[in-house]
Parts: sequence; C-alpha cells; structure tokens
Amino acid sequence: MNKIFPEKLKKGDEIRVIACSSSMNKITQEVREIADKRFEDLGLKLSFGKHVNEIDIFKSSSIESRIEDLHEAFLDKNVKGILTVLGGFNANQLLDYINFDIIKNNPKVFCGFSDVTILNNAIFAKTGIVNYYGPFYSTFGQKLYFDYTLDYFERCLFKEDPYSIKPSLSWSDDAWYIDQNNRVLIPNDGYWIINKGKASGTILGGNLCTLNLLQGTQYFPNFKEDTILFIEDDEESKIQNFDRDLQSLIHQPNFSNVKGIVIGRFQNVSKISKDMLIEVIKTKRELNNLPIIANVDFGHTSPIFTFPIGGDAEIDSGCIKIIRH
Repeated sequence: MNKIFPEKLKKGDEIRVIACSSSMNKITQEVREIADKRFEDLGLKLSFGKHVNEIDIFKSSSIESRIEDLHEAFLDKNVKGILTVLGGFNANQLLDYINFDIIKNNPKVFCGFSDVTILNNAIFAKTGIVNYYGPFYSTFGQKLYFDYTLDYFERCLFKEDPYSIKPSLSWSDDAWYIDQNNRVLIPNDGYWIINKGKASGTILGGNLCTLNLLQGTQYFPNFKEDTILFIEDDEESKIQNFDRDLQSLIHQPNFSNVKGIVIGRFQNVSKISKDMLIEVIKTKRELNNLPIIANVDFGHTSPIFTFPIGGDAEIDSGCIKIIRH
C-alpha cells in the first residue's frame, strides 16, 4: 500500500473536535476549560463539530450526526487536524456510512484512541492515510502530570524527526476527571521485556478488543506487510480476555508478517501481572521468536505517548523508536 503522511501541525492551525463515539456532553466544564487553554498555549485554534454535544441513550449521538461532522472536518480546507472528543463503544456503527474518498482526497492529522481504534485502522486500511493513536480532546483537560503526554503529542504531530519512546517516571490509573487535585502516582518500573530481539515494520493496532471487531471485514488492515503490532486493553480486560483476544489476532491471515509486539500498560483492575503476561505469551508458539515489550505508556492509564497507525517503527529489546510518522 502507498502510505500517505498528512502535513504536520504548526502554530496557527485550526483543529476540529468531533465526537465519533461518546458525546462532548459527558465532559465537565472544568475539563473543557483546561483543554482549551492547552491548545491555546500550543498556538492551535479550536473549532467544534456542530453535533458534538448531542447525546442519546448510549451517551453518543446519531450515526448521521457523527458522519456529518466527520465528513465536514475532512472537507473543510481550513481544518488541518481532527481530534476526537472521547472514546466509547460504538465507532464501528459509522464504517459503512463513511465516504472514504473524502478522507483520501483530504489527508490531514486524525487522532484518538480506545474506541477510535476502529477508525484509526479502517482509515489506514481503506485510504493508506497514516493517522494517530493518541490523546483525545478531553485528555488535554488533565490539570496535573500532563507533560509526558504533551511532549510526545508534539514530537509526533509537529515534528518530522524520528523519536524514541522512553518510559515515564510515574503513572496513574485514577479517575482524574472527578478530582483533578488529588492524583495517585505510581513509580514506573520500566518496560517488561517478554522476548528479546530486533524488528521493524508498519505500526498497526490500538485497543485490542476493539481492533478485533474489524476481523473479517474490509476495514481490517490484514498485516499485508512487515508489522509491529501495538496493542493495549482497558479495565474490562482480565487475563483470560487478553489471552483469547490475542489468540484471535494470531489466527488472522498474514499474522506471520507481524515481526514484533508492543503492549500498553494494563489498568490495575485487570490484575494482570508481568508473570501472568509472560505465561500467556509463552503458550503461543507463533510468538516464540518475536520481540515483545510490555508495560509501555499507552492505553488507558496516564500518561500516554502518541504514535502513528500506518507509520514505521523499530524495536530492539528494550528500545522503541518511531521512524516515520
């Protein structure tokens, strides 16, 4: 596939915020104000899809509303980047309604994670446009301990140079949006090297259970070339869920093109330890010779780094480097 890399962001650019899953209505005024100030400090101008505040029984909005905002964001020549509001459960409702020609003919930065995994991978599979697994608009509303997340957002979306991913010094798994001033930080014990080795390839992945919703559809990226798989799971995942979801990926055609795996940090409620993860990995012969690094700063804990779906990475034991983004 011919990859299309969108233009990098720069000061003065307009960023459109849209709701592909959950509504902006879920976000408190405090979080919005902090986020808006952060974008102002970056020199970016915010605009919002006209349907972002609509809300239904799924705390989302209609398919038609979300599609209209998505298409308008890509069609608007003044908009240079698109950020999603929040995650949720229903981005896959949109797939058959998206005009992928609109997206392909108007490549621009698109960023989100969690449920947005659906769109991250479908956009790359259908158009070849590299897009970004990184913070939501709402993520920018974190009052404290946001430096790591912001640093890697800027490295990925504002700059061209390759960058290495270093472990954060500490992390949190608290509901920061409920009480911004009382955060619990946990010292980071660094990466877990499950299997040593060196590999390079195209980055695919995201939230594991969400990515698997694309299996068997035209929207799954299909591991058509050498791949570095970046996967993470959220609070709903226990070790048995992670095991079977990973096994399902291994059963996909062309999984032999996966040359390495990077696993994001598990949330505390998952109760997945390093030893448990190693035990799961070692039961899968297809993974025996793949370099695998875990406990990495992306997923549903804080902080997170931004990386390109469809971009290029290399891993070498305890080192992770984003080459093209």
